[in-house]
Amino acid sequence: MYLRRIFRVIGISVSIGLMATSDAAGAQTNKVTLDDCIWAALENNLDVQIQRLAPEISEYNLSAAYGGYDPTLSFEGRENYRSSPQGIDRTTNLQLPPNETYNEVFSSGLSGLLPTGLQYSMTGDLYRSSGTSFTGGYQYQGGVSVNLTQPLLKNFWIDSTRMQIKVNKRNLKISELALKQQIMATVMNVELAYYDLIFARESVDVREMAFKLAERLYEDNQKRVDAGKMSPLDVKQAQSQMAVSRADLITAERTLSAQQNALKRLITQEFTEWQSVFLLPEEALSVLPTSFSRQDSWSKALALRPDYLQQKLETEKQGIIVSYNFNQLFPSLDLVGSYGRNGLERSFGGLVGRIEDEENPNFSFGGIIRIPLSNRAARNNYKASKAQKKQSLLRLKKLEQQILVEVDDAIQLAKANLQRVEATRAAREYAEAALEAEERKLESGKSTSYTVLQMQRDLTTARSQEIRAVADYNKALTQLSFYEGDILARHGIELDLE
Repeated sequence: MYLRRIFRVIGISVSIGLMATSDAAGAQTNKVTLDDCIWAALENNLDVQIQRLAPEISEYNLSAAYGGYDPTLSFEGRENYRSSPQGIDRTTNLQLPPNETYNEVFSSGLSGLLPTGLQYSMTGDLYRSSGTSFTGGYQYQGGVSVNLTQPLLKNFWIDSTRMQIKVNKRNLKISELALKQQIMATVMNVELAYYDLIFARESVDVREMAFKLAERLYEDNQKRVDAGKMSPLDVKQAQSQMAVSRADLITAERTLSAQQNALKRLITQEFTEWQSVFLLPEEALSVLPTSFSRQDSWSKALALRPDYLQQKLETEKQGIIVSYNFNQLFPSLDLVGSYGRNGLERSFGGLVGRIEDEENPNFSFGGIIRIPLSNRAARNNYKASKAQKKQSLLRLKKLEQQILVEVDDAIQLAKANLQRVEATRAAREYAEAALEAEERKLESGKSTSYTVLQMQRDLTTARSQEIRAVADYNKALTQLSFYEGDILARHGIELDLE
């Protein structure tokens, strides 16, 4: 079956549950890598599981289309009775006795269609008659025949069955590409969610450091007030900053919880089992400078993007429909022929013998032409299908342009985020140095608590902006890989769609 061979995995196989630990309070912590989350999503993500069924359904539809070539076997048996009253023969004026006739009819047939458009039927008939008119008992009559009809114009190079088979073959490929598209989207979403989770976790650390700085300043100011070196207002300012930092920490922890759920939703189909699990990313955000080539990325995207390949197949499908509708414009010109044998005997064995001896053959051959007087439906169907193909080509062109824009935007975003990383890193280093210098000035009485608090806020902002820039840079690379169509290869995932 298709689903048993969908993944050919190049890489590692991971079970997230094996990496769980528990703290003293009973809460379960799972250390996870990005690969762990991706493979868990490929196994459990509900969107992927739903889309996995599409190729299977398409295979069934394709097999059903081939059913048009399945032969039909038929059997028939019936008995007919007829009686006529006593009458007068108008020619001889003689009295005719009442008449009764019994007819048993047995027939069988095999009919079907071949891929060339040839229609065939093979029939066998047997009639057994008895009654008052048959003084010798029974009379047997029957025969066998073969009838063939081969279209030469309409339905010659394509008919509805062949059209449907060709269309369903494309539909199968489209469903496979749709599955690949869904898997790619899932991998991208998992990767983005994983980076957001790392950012949320590091944001909590930043807010905790900000709270500790405010707490330390409060304690130092309290000592200075006790020593008479500072006014109580400076203590209140430090207390206020502590409260603000505490509120920011609570917000960061809430964001972390939301990012936990966002990742869990992607990698599991039983959220209740993971509700009390804390996912702890094992990887840290890093910055790997990347060289970008717009032309290479464009070429890769147009060769690999499943949505682009799907639209190409949709255009091919429309071309098949145009070909079929064009064929329907022709008149029907059919070559027909038949051959059979028949016989009439008073015994069944005698009838079979006559048929085998070919004593009474029959055959026919010729042609039949049917010319519709207006052919309005066929002409308009053909024109409509041509317009739909043109529409499909325009959709393909529109998608191509969209892909080029998406790739270009992703490259520009990645470049900009890399520059942001460098700028925010420098801003954070400057803020750390400035705070350190201002704290020394405060100790010597050359600065104020308010200025130090402002420096602390600037440092917290700079730290947050730096990790946000690093996370955004990694996310931009992920999105670029998705738009290029090679995100699966980037993670060592190979699909067997043959």
